[in-house]
Amino acid sequence: MTAPLAGLRWGLGPGWLLRLKRCRRSAPWDLGIRSSASGKELLGLFSLNNDILLQSCRNYQAVLCTELTKPLIIRNLPSPSLQPHEVRVGVRYCGVNFADILACKGLYQKKHCLPFTPGMEFSGMVMETGANVSTVQEMLWPIPEGVSYEEAAALPVSYGTAILALDHRARTQPGETVLVTAAAGATGLAAIDVAANVLKAKVIAAAGSNYKCNLALQKGAVHSVNYTQGSLKEGVKKLTDNRGVNVVLDAVGGDIFKEALHSLAWEGRIVVVGFAGGAIPSVPANLLLLKNVSALGVFWGRYREEDFPVFSSSLSSALWYCQERRIQPHVGAVFKLEEVNEAFSRVTQRKSTGKVVISMQ
Repeated sequence: MTAPLAGLRWGLGPGWLLRLKRCRRSAPWDLGIRSSASGKELLGLFSLNNDILLQSCRNYQAVLCTELTKPLIIRNLPSPSLQPHEVRVGVRYCGVNFADILACKGLYQKKHCLPFTPGMEFSGMVMETGANVSTVQEMLWPIPEGVSYEEAAALPVSYGTAILALDHRARTQPGETVLVTAAAGATGLAAIDVAANVLKAKVIAAAGSNYKCNLALQKGAVHSVNYTQGSLKEGVKKLTDNRGVNVVLDAVGGDIFKEALHSLAWEGRIVVVGFAGGAIPSVPANLLLLKNVSALGVFWGRYREEDFPVFSSSLSSALWYCQERRIQPHVGAVFKLEEVNEAFSRVTQRKSTGKVVISMQ
């Protein structure tokens, strides 16, 4: 291998290796498994970093970013034998995230050496463990009974972010009103699901088309605002009798963030989770002062380094809520490995709703 690969390896083949340069209970590969008749099922979750390499037991196909801003390519790669601190994983599904696209453009918070394989989350099966791996429960989260591989691959980033933003950061209370921007995206629909069905809040969904607004209403929002047809701030004022909302989860940035900030009620909280609109806004501090509001941020992946118990808890909670059917991830499109560039285009062009996943089936 000419260069270390980072993050999730999207590939076909009999199995992949999880190479652990360090093996400790609090590491970001601390995941867990459950046994089944056909093997051991797992949910994989990884940040884009150079501590983890995924490879297959024989030659396998992997998606590679060899040049920033250029189409991804698929190559056959060789793989070494299983080493003592490795776990071989057969991947079933991979989630596609906007952060993956940013990484391939060189715009993500963390820069990666070329070539690299983008990706943060997968579901699959433990095929084999190295001699020094005493239990895969130190490295893998279990997929509970009743949760499919497809659902499992759609949960980590979107629902982990939504749970951290709404529960851990904003401390959303039952009966409060939550405004979700980019409401039909993967994180937006996850936030609606968590806010309405777990935290028992009232949700106002904000999106860029009537179709997306209607989808958000079907998923649990009580009201919607199409911000391409008028002012988001004015729409929220009408829906709340001028009171405003208690919590905002914003993934858009730009002018939408500013209107959402103006839509907060007394002691409201706005949580920034991304900038899908491309523009990073400034926060006018006088607005924070006048209404005693709070501006917060959530970079979910950073929690694995700074506070792993909180990071792990967000994913464990998502899996448990899904098993209890309190939440249900919305998979908007499934692509094959060879269609990875089409999958990225679907997200980039904002044609996707909910989660886009890659199937290895």
